[in-house]
Amino acid sequence: MNKTRQQELIRWLKQQSSRAKGWIRLSMMLGLLSGLLILAQAWLMAGLLHSLIIQHTPREALLQSFLLMALTFILRAVVTWLREQVGFICGRIIRQEMRKLVLDRLEKLGPAWIQGKPAGSWASIILEQIEDMQDYYARYLPQIALAGIIPLLILVSIFPINWAAGMILLVTAPLIPVFMALVGMGAADANRRNFVALARLSGNFLDSLRGLDTLRLFHRGTAEIEQIKRSTESFRARTMDVLRLAFLSSAVLEFFASISIAVVAVYFGFSYLGELNFGSYGTPVTLFAGFLVLILAPEFFQPLRDLGAFYHAKAQAVGAAESLVTFLTVESAEMGDGNQSWPRGQKVSLQARDLIIQSPQGKTLAGPLTFNIQAGQRIAIVGLSGAGKSSLLNALLGFLPYQGSLTAGSIELKSLGNDAWRQQLSWVGQNPHLPEQTLRANILLNQPDVSEQQLQSAIDRAYVSEFLPLLPLGLETELGDSAARLSVGQAQRVAVARALLSPCELLLLDEPTASLDAHSEKRVMSALNDASKAQTSVLVTHQLEDTQDYDEIWVMDQGQIAERGSYTQLVAQGGLFASLLSQRSKEL
Repeated sequence: MNKTRQQELIRWLKQQSSRAKGWIRLSMMLGLLSGLLILAQAWLMAGLLHSLIIQHTPREALLQSFLLMALTFILRAVVTWLREQVGFICGRIIRQEMRKLVLDRLEKLGPAWIQGKPAGSWASIILEQIEDMQDYYARYLPQIALAGIIPLLILVSIFPINWAAGMILLVTAPLIPVFMALVGMGAADANRRNFVALARLSGNFLDSLRGLDTLRLFHRGTAEIEQIKRSTESFRARTMDVLRLAFLSSAVLEFFASISIAVVAVYFGFSYLGELNFGSYGTPVTLFAGFLVLILAPEFFQPLRDLGAFYHAKAQAVGAAESLVTFLTVESAEMGDGNQSWPRGQKVSLQARDLIIQSPQGKTLAGPLTFNIQAGQRIAIVGLSGAGKSSLLNALLGFLPYQGSLTAGSIELKSLGNDAWRQQLSWVGQNPHLPEQTLRANILLNQPDVSEQQLQSAIDRAYVSEFLPLLPLGLETELGDSAARLSVGQAQRVAVARALLSPCELLLLDEPTASLDAHSEKRVMSALNDASKAQTSVLVTHQLEDTQDYDEIWVMDQGQIAERGSYTQLVAQGGLFASLLSQRSKEL
């Protein structure tokens, strides 16, 4: 990673800290208070030792000093605990805001963009990478200021007592941040490579799990296992590189700190032997001065050592931030999310003029299209795979950008707020998603307050009641992960029941009977055909026989509407629709 890019990422990370600026300042103030308590503790301890050893003061006379020293120990422990709690809260607030930022961006980009990467890589970004920024905000940022303030306070305390010891500490202190930066640059690059490998590994592993049946069917299980082994071994090696740099960083810091403290100890040793007679402003070196400096010397380097330890957290955060910043700043075609609301009670009619539907990256998927769908009209769209049918549906859902004009009523779709527009829609796709635990919760997903009578009506109309007695607890049956207890056809009927409960003005159906058996297909289409008569409806399907009752059929080819008309008209024309119908008959 070049320095310019690294600086950009660091600036971005610091900008995010403004979300919890007050907590970071509180952590710094607690750290400063801890430093003042260290000074008081060292001063009391050195004074006690000097009084006991040199002045032979009775212990009874020093009771107050002993109590004060014990109090400083207790206060320092309490302050340290409070600082840890404040740091955790600070990191948690920023992590929550970052996750919200990522999720909002994903919502804006839409499913079409999200499908470009495996689900495992998104999980890696949202969970692991954002989680790994905790220590950067909780510890590293507050420690930057403390690493300068606390050593300065200690030097101010030491110089009036012994300038030679102060000079030793002052001269050796810069060695720690210099070597810390040298090691840290390598750590940041190693972390970046590690996060890229983790995202790739997560995505590949989840894809392998999802395709397990297919791999077994084609006897590719062993080859996939070997591939996973190679990937995990590569990731292990990258992780060990990161840990090696982290341990190297700690070792370098400890080495220079130990050398500096040893030089201070040697100086005082020779001073007490009478070999060195400088540093104490012409007065003899006292035991109090020696004890005070030797007690404070490790504490002088401790903030720098802590900063060095947390510098690894910075390198980790920089590595994690690269993929986050890349994602959050990725260029995508403008989809729009206006603030205009939908007029209450207005029926949905759709008009398109020179409509060109684009991918999130700006590639043309379909168009130019010109059409007019009246309120309450039922349109069926057919065509070969890749003809642009699903792209049109995704544009109507607000998931794909477009050029030209696409209006609902008299309102341009881009100017409508996504939430306001989608409240007018119901959608049933070919892969039903049932995220809740129980059957009842999945049917009531977006209408939790409907009456039992309405619920029962939707269950009957979607033919869920046909398999409901087979479930052990009826509507309260837990479906398991990915609705494992239900077949695809049963899950599709649950999705239909959910759509029937949603009051809508536009019903969008995208291959709702794909992958269903004949019995389930008949039941699902019967329910959807009844439901489609209550509002404007658009059906995308390969099952041409399902389109007979629709008001108009559009045949799409290479992103264009090649033919349109009723079922009878298109069959009589003998064009592309008739050809598709003939091919469908041969397949059956």
